[in-house]
Amino acid sequence: MYCPFCTHEDTRVIDSRLLGEGNQIRRRRECMACKARFTTYETAELSLPRIVKSDGRRETFNEDKLRRGIHKALEKRPVAMERVEAAINTVKRSIREGGEREIDSRRIGEYVMEALRGLDQVAYVRFASVYRSFEDVRAFLEEIERLENDLPPDLREQQLDLIPSEPSPRKR
Repeated sequence: MYCPFCTHEDTRVIDSRLLGEGNQIRRRRECMACKARFTTYETAELSLPRIVKSDGRRETFNEDKLRRGIHKALEKRPVAMERVEAAINTVKRSIREGGEREIDSRRIGEYVMEALRGLDQVAYVRFASVYRSFEDVRAFLEEIERLENDLPPDLREQQLDLIPSEPSPRKR
């Protein structure tokens, strides 16, 4: 690696450390010519497949778009950012694991719904209402019933109730 100070091509690694979840390495380097020290970061370059939209258009995967959609569904919900980031990483891992060059946008929507289902029921229903284009209240109720029936007990304990068990006292 070239030195950013004197552009000499001979540098040596002084220290290496894993960052985050182990998917990035921080390296301290020293130039053999000018003795300046600098930091570099190394990550694996993994390409995600192209997205095939419902109308047949193809576009490159956009992590920001994925992040915005999940954040929009979780707006004003009490979910820790660490859990949100873990969910985003899970969706990206699911996309990558398929090993395909192209992936249908509907499959990505299913991955997102599965991730939201474990994070927050309200966010899940919000996303599902747009993703599945609910047309009436009955479709909402059916999705809520399916969610309530299918949620594993360990995830159910982490959720706020969609519909409170007891009516809250009315304010006058």
